[in-house]
Amino acid sequence: MEEKSKDRKRCSFCGRLENEVSLLITGLNGYICNNCVFQAYEIAQEAMGGAIKGNVKELNLKELPKPKEIKAFLDQYVIGQEDAKRYLSVSVYNHYKRLLQENGEDDVEIEKSNIIMVGSTGTGKTLLARTIAKILNVPFTIVDATVLTEAGYVGEDIESILTRLLQVADYNVQEAERGIVFIDEIDKIARKGDNPSITRDVSGEGVQQGLLKLLEGSVVNVPPQGGRKHPEQKMIPVNTKNILFICGGAFDGIEKKIAQRLNTHVVGYNAVQNTLQIDKSNMMQYIAPQDLKSFGLIPEIIGRLPVLTYLNPLDRPALRSILTEPKNSIVKQYIKLFAMDGIDLKFQSEVYEYIVDKAVEYKLGARGLRSIVETIMMDVMFDIPSQSAKEYEVTLDYAKKQMAKANISRLQMA
Repeated sequence: MEEKSKDRKRCSFCGRLENEVSLLITGLNGYICNNCVFQAYEIAQEAMGGAIKGNVKELNLKELPKPKEIKAFLDQYVIGQEDAKRYLSVSVYNHYKRLLQENGEDDVEIEKSNIIMVGSTGTGKTLLARTIAKILNVPFTIVDATVLTEAGYVGEDIESILTRLLQVADYNVQEAERGIVFIDEIDKIARKGDNPSITRDVSGEGVQQGLLKLLEGSVVNVPPQGGRKHPEQKMIPVNTKNILFICGGAFDGIEKKIAQRLNTHVVGYNAVQNTLQIDKSNMMQYIAPQDLKSFGLIPEIIGRLPVLTYLNPLDRPALRSILTEPKNSIVKQYIKLFAMDGIDLKFQSEVYEYIVDKAVEYKLGARGLRSIVETIMMDVMFDIPSQSAKEYEVTLDYAKKQMAKANISRLQMA
């Protein structure tokens, strides 16, 4: 038996036989098993300073997209929101210039301008972030603040934000250290009570305190595989000094805080004159840092997010444009889905108006458009692929019938 085992393939490093490992890789004059591959990788990482040191993409100011070019690209996918697009375009361009300035010889140091975008649900905050990621020359990731908790509690640690960025940069630390992070749902970590630290606020104020070091710029030890699940893993030091943070949130109910600050409900002749100049249908345009403080963000966080911009609520014309005009509009997506089955899908123009009417009624913004079209198209998408039809037109009567049918079925389930 011993002679037979000598003839069998075994790992040249640990000596395990082929049947004792999951994978045995054959080399020119030897073999290596999967266990030794992983160990060799970890040894190489540790020897190289904790992570792969890859080549960093060279940035050339002449080749970088200018703010107008960035905004023109955003215009293809996002309808309206001119102010937010301008703020984003300028901030991203300045981020590039700041990276280039690192090699400068003068004493003027450009500080990074982290951004916070405020807008009700369905106005396009996340869409703006996803779209701008397509044009960037640096690593970009979107993370959700709702899952973040203080260290030691169920949920994700603050450092997991940088873990995602490292993964996008293929664990190239130098590349990740000049990336951009979009933190979505930032309003969900607002302080739950007016009195700080009376009780544990594990997903609120504690998370905000943890975010401070990331936003400000410091060296953070990042777990490459994400937090407490792998306590034995080696930490990777990441300097957040040059990472641009863009935050977005709906801040539901902040309009009341703005109204209180603007004093729109007081009694008196002067107060009446002042309220006449205020557009009550879009209070978000008057947002100021003190409103974020009233909502529950701590002053230190607000100070580290110096650029504050807002997204307008979507009116009827904007919703109508969103339905058909952008490159990835909802209607174009359905037309493409049907085209893949060889079917030419068409909509009556009245159907578009009906969908917009329903979206305005539901007050869900652009996100509501998608759910309405899905409700109308569900039965068609189920039946048509099995038929030999070459074209299909969605009529107003059919759309109304499908919406009524869906509402009745939901009432029966309730």
